[in-house]
Amino acid sequence: MATPAYWLMKSEPAKYGFEDLVRDGKTVWDGVRNAQAAIFLKTMKIGDQVFFYHSVIGLCVAGVAEIVRESFIDPSDPAARFVAVEIAPVRALPKPVTLAQMRAEPGLAGMTLFRQFRLSVTPITPEEWTIITGLGGL
Repeated sequence: MATPAYWLMKSEPAKYGFEDLVRDGKTVWDGVRNAQAAIFLKTMKIGDQVFFYHSVIGLCVAGVAEIVRESFIDPSDPAARFVAVEIAPVRALPKPVTLAQMRAEPGLAGMTLFRQFRLSVTPITPEEWTIITGLGGL
């Protein structure tokens, strides 16, 4: 079995937060219309680990999820050009990791999140994963 990849997925908690994912047990991650983010969705594999990031309100990594269904045609795209994946919750972070904490951490300076901040889906390196999970109390 391949080593899982790591990702960060952003959602506005007022629309769909980590607590909603926990309540629902899983969800389809749809509505992604950026070409680069869509490429990232297409490369995700079952078992890949995901940071669930609260954007707009909160600005923090709130929890960990995992990919439970690989890319398929996004049901919210009438043109059937974009894909979606399905994620399930793994655990909430004991201490949510704020954007300010991540920006202050030298080991995270190269994060895609900081270079392509408008993307709703970005890759995370294993080193970044280790730093953020440590900051979050895991």
